[in-house]
Amino acid sequence: MPAINEPKLISGNANLTLSTAVARRMSIHRGAKVDLVNARVERFNDQEIFVEIHENVRGEDMFIIQPTSNPANDNLMELLIIADTLRRSSAARITAVIPYFGYARQDRRTKARTPISAKLVANMIAHAGIERVLTMDLHAAQIQGFFDIPVDNLYASPIFALDIKHHFRDCLDEVMVVSPDVGGVARARELAKRINAPLSIVDKRREKPGEIAEMTVIGEVKDKRCIIIDDIADTAGTLVKAAELLMEYGAKEVHAYITHGVMSGPAVERVTGSVMKSLVITDTIEPTAAVRSAANIRVVPTAPIFAQAILNIWGGTSVSSLFEDATLEPLYETHYS
Repeated sequence: MPAINEPKLISGNANLTLSTAVARRMSIHRGAKVDLVNARVERFNDQEIFVEIHENVRGEDMFIIQPTSNPANDNLMELLIIADTLRRSSAARITAVIPYFGYARQDRRTKARTPISAKLVANMIAHAGIERVLTMDLHAAQIQGFFDIPVDNLYASPIFALDIKHHFRDCLDEVMVVSPDVGGVARARELAKRINAPLSIVDKRREKPGEIAEMTVIGEVKDKRCIIIDDIADTAGTLVKAAELLMEYGAKEVHAYITHGVMSGPAVERVTGSVMKSLVITDTIEPTAAVRSAANIRVVPTAPIFAQAILNIWGGTSVSSLFEDATLEPLYETHYS
């Protein structure tokens, strides 16, 4: 069905920098200026969230850009309240653009008497009036099935592949992709296939949550430039230990490509003091000042792919086409020129 109304963006407070960048990229793609909707998203003295939209959105195709990152509960409530505001203002369709989907790690019951919080959050999003979700690198693919509305899950691996081909262009034959655990093998294999590199696995065994009892490397990493690929870096403890282990096994150098840089607690200090030559993250979560100033942490933009995905959803065209190099490379042409 051809699009009739213009796509309109509204942002919460979780990542205004990304929202502004998406609007700017959409303006470039369309050749017409796209601005964020003029709205007020603030808190009362008791921290209740209040939203007021200062322009007409009746009959419009609305896109809310709001990752549910730290503080997860506040940012989730902002998303739900913005959606309710738009629904009560007669928006034609509401799409939630959630670059980082919080609570995704609670996607199953690991023991008795525990919740499946990802399913609860999915229900809340649908009941708030949101009709479609656009996100990136869900922690578990089955979370898409928790929603009773369409979910478009973008992948960071095509972006990472472009970045690796640019920064390792003189030594691609030495690159080894490493999965930090058995559960992440599919993600690592996808990247390895894109850059035509071999795959290795760090097998870790935990005695209890947060504590690693034993780590071993499956695969020959000696004299390789190892690239660890994962979706989330939280406290970075496992990441740093995996890098140390790879160096012990004879790796020439270790880098890491992580989609969502949660980087809580001592994460930045651990990374800067580690044997890792570089950590590359995306801006799905607003990077802190400490992250931006860290010498061995680099941030790659997601605005180009999110902007095009929004335009594809608005225009009723394929989102999965963005997984192909031929479609993605032109979006990042200026970034890697």
